[in-house]
Amino acid sequence: MDLGEMGMDPVLINALHELLDLSEETPEKSGHHTPSRAYIRDRKAMAATPADVLEYPDSYVFLLDMPGLKQGQINILVEDDNVLVVSGERKREKADKEQRIKYVRMERRHGKYLKKFALGDNADTEKITAVYKDGVLTVTMGKRPPPEPKKAKTIQVQIG
Repeated sequence: MDLGEMGMDPVLINALHELLDLSEETPEKSGHHTPSRAYIRDRKAMAATPADVLEYPDSYVFLLDMPGLKQGQINILVEDDNVLVVSGERKREKADKEQRIKYVRMERRHGKYLKKFALGDNADTEKITAVYKDGVLTVTMGKRPPPEPKKAKTIQVQIG
């Protein structure tokens, strides 16, 4: 797709292309490892998915802007019992070439949504609910009660 047809500034287009293009050097030549395309795509998706995290006395609430998604396009999972992963993907609607329809302007977000949250020790991963309304995903996770403080143990001293 030619971004120039959508009315984008050519300088901006060139800057975007430079950002997206990976180095053609192999890791052996450059002396360092080049990140994979999947890694770069995930990093961009994480940066483009705005989120707020609220802490209540008995729960955590994660608010994520994910407009345009439908049920079944959002995935929520907990990795290693301490990382909350929220993802989704909105596919771009294709222009109808048979009817010679083309985009004149494209501003609505499409692509991958991704956010990862490190969870505290008191996060209860068994108590998670999620509600998606008006383009905002609300994930609520309960908290475990704080552990009981250990009682001091008295040791009897024997004289001998």
